[in-house]
Amino acid sequence: MKFPNPHDVKTIPGTEGWERMYPYQYQFVTDDPERKEYEEQSFWFYDGLHYPEPIYPFDTIWDEAWYLALSQYNNRIFQVPPVRGVDHRIINGYVYISPVAVKDPEEIGRRVPNFMERAGYYYKNWDELEAKWKIKMEATIKEVEQLHIPRLPDLEELSVVTDAIGESKGYQLIKAYDDLINLGIKCWQYHFEFLNLGYAAYVFFLDFVQKLFPSIPQQRVTQMIAGIDVIIFRADDELKKLAKQAIELGLDQAIDFTREWTAIEASLKAHPKGQEWLAALEVSRYPWFYVSSGTGWSHADKSWNDDLNIPMSGIATYIDKIKQGVNIERPLEKIRAERDRIIEEYRSLITSDDDRKTFDDLLTTAKTVFPYVENHLFYVEHWFHSVFWNKIREVAVIMQEHGLINAIDDIFLLRRDEIKQGLWDVVTAWATGVKPRGSKVWPPEIEWRKGVMEKFRAWSAPPAIGTAPEVIQEPFTIVLWGVTNSSLTDWSEIQDISDPDSITELKGFAGSPGIVEGKARVCRSADEIRELQEGEILVAPTTSPSWAPAFAKIKACVTDVGGIMSHAAIVCREYGMPAVVGTGHATKIIKTGMMLHVDGSSGRITIQR
Repeated sequence: MKFPNPHDVKTIPGTEGWERMYPYQYQFVTDDPERKEYEEQSFWFYDGLHYPEPIYPFDTIWDEAWYLALSQYNNRIFQVPPVRGVDHRIINGYVYISPVAVKDPEEIGRRVPNFMERAGYYYKNWDELEAKWKIKMEATIKEVEQLHIPRLPDLEELSVVTDAIGESKGYQLIKAYDDLINLGIKCWQYHFEFLNLGYAAYVFFLDFVQKLFPSIPQQRVTQMIAGIDVIIFRADDELKKLAKQAIELGLDQAIDFTREWTAIEASLKAHPKGQEWLAALEVSRYPWFYVSSGTGWSHADKSWNDDLNIPMSGIATYIDKIKQGVNIERPLEKIRAERDRIIEEYRSLITSDDDRKTFDDLLTTAKTVFPYVENHLFYVEHWFHSVFWNKIREVAVIMQEHGLINAIDDIFLLRRDEIKQGLWDVVTAWATGVKPRGSKVWPPEIEWRKGVMEKFRAWSAPPAIGTAPEVIQEPFTIVLWGVTNSSLTDWSEIQDISDPDSITELKGFAGSPGIVEGKARVCRSADEIRELQEGEILVAPTTSPSWAPAFAKIKACVTDVGGIMSHAAIVCREYGMPAVVGTGHATKIIKTGMMLHVDGSSGRITIQR
């Protein structure tokens, strides 16, 4: 397997100097021999799971947050024996990551007792500790919701004098920004408190079962923990409930795909029972409409509460399905029956009592911890992030008022430390009564960065660079990103996609079983999801929980990135439809309208040209 040398990847003409848009530690370097050698000997893969587009400078906050959080829990808190953390770099705006292995067998042995003691405590007390996590997480969300971003007045209120407050709105603005950033970083500390262990429990179970049954498909193991209800489906359930209520109240004609929310709302208000339905909608909105239209990792990902057209489209889909007599519920009983059948089939083949007990114990642990793997998404990437992005926009309003940026979303073209520097410029200029220097510095720099981002988007990022390892062991890398020695071989076979029309077959992970044929629909955003037609095959970089109504229409799902525990794979298993994930290149090769043969049992896709 041969992948490009990270130091041979060229800068895109016209973007020279792009490195200043990101933290300096994200650069591949050539002037430090020790670091250069380490980078060339490491294996780096493009994190398209979280960043299907080039990353904006401010949006690196979440990448830096999980850079710290995942690695600290792997290496400094729980000490996962064979792996430390995950290192990060950026090339032409695209994030590349590299699992850092523990190569010394003796060191691995020394780490085992620490991991057994610390991780074992969490596994034994999982439900109690997870309940505490929920309290911490909801308190953090409440903090960010209630955080006030003060505006800068011409003259402070008299109470500043009469109440001897002793501080200005300028100081409070700087503090509020610091508090906002710190809440974001703290949120991600909580994010990884359980997540590494959740994936690790599945990897332990997978490893044990594959040693007992070397020929067992990996997909069979994932089916053994399917059919577990998780709150990430709650937002979709709310849409189904509202669709049913709309039909019961005779409001179904007022809700359709073609109308904007403002028109739908006006129509509902004019209906005798419209207010009843609108009241139910308001109940559903908090917190369940804080689900992002994307992964939640980008400032551009709107929540349903930011754009009610998105959930209304889903409600309209379900209304149409119900009126056709289609069952819109997930086939949980069928999934669970198949799960129990597979468990019993393999369990009955185990001859050793010790092995049977280990099988039962590992399966029980995997099923116990699995809900967190999906549930945390709602609390962090969706609810918290949706509130956070809008708080940053409140900061942007102030920067716009003082001339540092021309448009609200220009703020995301600045690093978070540059924003802090800009706010100091604003408040000191406000305090002094002069014009901030940033009004001349930042607008032209932001315009240049906009041009750089456009050039980044036109670049085709290679799925992997560097030196492929002999064995990949990091749990996240395997089950979330779908990077294994097998997938690396598949990616390396398709390095040159300059002629995508010549490619007739793709391979990925067998995410969910089944075989179907149908027309492809390539979707890269929630807006494009609205174009899906009945019976099409969804082809996407990755999927989001807010896309759930799409699964009522499609036959199968294909993604560029993701492993057997990625969102797309999990949702397809819960809906009982085929999925092939982690193909590396699907959205670059497949075009809307192409006929596809998708085998979710083998992970193969045939393009019928």
